[in-house]
Amino acid sequence: MRSYLIEDFYPEHLEKIVATLKAKGCSGSLDGIFYLTLPDELLTDVQREHAAECGPHMLVLEVVDEATLKLELLVRAQKKLRCECVMYSTPAQREHIIDYIDDFIRQLDISV
Repeated sequence: MRSYLIEDFYPEHLEKIVATLKAKGCSGSLDGIFYLTLPDELLTDVQREHAAECGPHMLVLEVVDEATLKLELLVRAQKKLRCECVMYSTPAQREHIIDYIDDFIRQLDISV
């Protein structure tokens, strides 16, 4: 699995990140899992075609331990596990989501 790993958080910083993600409605069904939806303009042609049937398309952010976040770079479909629209992120999607995570953390006054 390709992923973007952010390590060495102080526990109170990770708690702040988790609380904010929960408040934004990003929580998954499993504890420590958060879903980050991609904007429609960044979807591939196949993902756009499958948006109604499979979407929304998102990436998973996981709290690995008390000091680590892992962003999986696999674009998932909320309504289907297996489909041609489930694929690794494009360079534009990857750049967007990594910038989003970095900016999100900075806005919480946590240095990355």
